[in-house]
Amino acid sequence: MSTETEIKQLEPWFHNIHLPDGNQTATDHFLGDFPAFKWKNMKNSIPKDLSGWKVLDIGCNAGFYSIELAKRGAEVTGIDLDEHYLKQARWTAKQFGLEDRITFKQMQVYDFAHSEEKFDLVWFMGVFYHLRYPLLAMDILSQKTTRMMVFQTLSLPGKEEMEVPEDVEFHKRDIMKSDAWPKMAFIENKLAGDPTNWWAPNHQGIISMLGSCGFKVTEMPEDETYIAEKNEDLKSSLETWNFSEYLSAVGKDWKKEVEKKTKK
Repeated sequence: MSTETEIKQLEPWFHNIHLPDGNQTATDHFLGDFPAFKWKNMKNSIPKDLSGWKVLDIGCNAGFYSIELAKRGAEVTGIDLDEHYLKQARWTAKQFGLEDRITFKQMQVYDFAHSEEKFDLVWFMGVFYHLRYPLLAMDILSQKTTRMMVFQTLSLPGKEEMEVPEDVEFHKRDIMKSDAWPKMAFIENKLAGDPTNWWAPNHQGIISMLGSCGFKVTEMPEDETYIAEKNEDLKSSLETWNFSEYLSAVGKDWKKEVEKKTKK
């Protein structure tokens, strides 16, 4: 069977992947050569040699990023909800001879709350705003990331930043009306016709959320995309007050943790 026939049988494609034999999977993509044009913008922000690195690609779709990261020597786990995309991804990895470097699984990001696995790099692009419980996902992933995260989300327009105060006085909450105050808009119905577009944080909101999870933003290689590194100087909220709430949210025993807090 020809490659062209196999591509046709695996339609529809959301990733236009340039295969080793010169074929492409989605030449008429409405976004153009997607996601190759995004990779071009950010590829220099990622170490060229990822030998020995474990990478988690969340919402891997047909595996474009998984393949690019595996080409650099990484051991990649790609997860997605849709078995159709995972079928495409497994087929595509074989075309590149990378099936021994990439494992594709049908999983939700929340499933990692019950996993002991750690990753040097978490690739978290195009998923956050589709999650009904986005900060829970961030708290889970913060515990699984040892080095860096590539984070991308739909966001509110603007790039305003501010020095967020350590404390806000009860009667001085007007500061929260500032354009730069970290915030996230809730999308009650649809955005761009998609009922799974739930959230749009602002720029400072993204920086602050990553900070509350122990990450420091080091670079923005393109609009709405953040390179964040684990920073020992930033305490995750799970290390301070909220660990018992997190344990309850993921179905684990939380009462002993509350006892520790209330006795202090």
